[in-house]
Amino acid sequence: MKIIPTEIPDILIVEPQVFQDDRGFFYESYNQKIFTEKIGLSTCFVQDNHSYSKHNVLRGLHYQIQQPQGKLVRALVGTILDIAVDIRKSSPTFGQWVSCILSAENKRQLWVPAGFAHGFLVLSDAAEVLYKTTEYYAPQHERCILWNDPELAIDWSLTTTPIVSAKDQAGESFKTAEVFS
Repeated sequence: MKIIPTEIPDILIVEPQVFQDDRGFFYESYNQKIFTEKIGLSTCFVQDNHSYSKHNVLRGLHYQIQQPQGKLVRALVGTILDIAVDIRKSSPTFGQWVSCILSAENKRQLWVPAGFAHGFLVLSDAAEVLYKTTEYYAPQHERCILWNDPELAIDWSLTTTPIVSAKDQAGESFKTAEVFS
């Protein structure tokens, strides 16, 4: 497992060692011991979430203000542009974001710790995304920041208007969103 730093030190790209031959491939998508050693913190994943989305679907920017979730995100099928936004007011990178291409082909994962809003855009015909979470889903604590908030100015690399749920269209602006201290 290789850990690749991003512009925001707490967000990390996890690249597995893939063993491939004429039969196919094998890799460990997750190993608690190695993850803890490489990341430098002990995590406990309590839930796996699996979504299917069509081309140009944009999901996010989601987070839970209480019971915040750390997420280890990967694309099992297809390709996504994955985005994480630092919403920790006390952080030197508050309001900054990181993007990463995750795909079935590159097998990369993105570690998004608690304290970040998360979203993704499907770049392929379809995508299946699997992410492990460090806390259970708590709908009463779920929040959403507008994916196209002008203050965040996220470069989604859009060529057409994305497909966004009504819930995500009604997200808060970054200025008025409830964030972490």
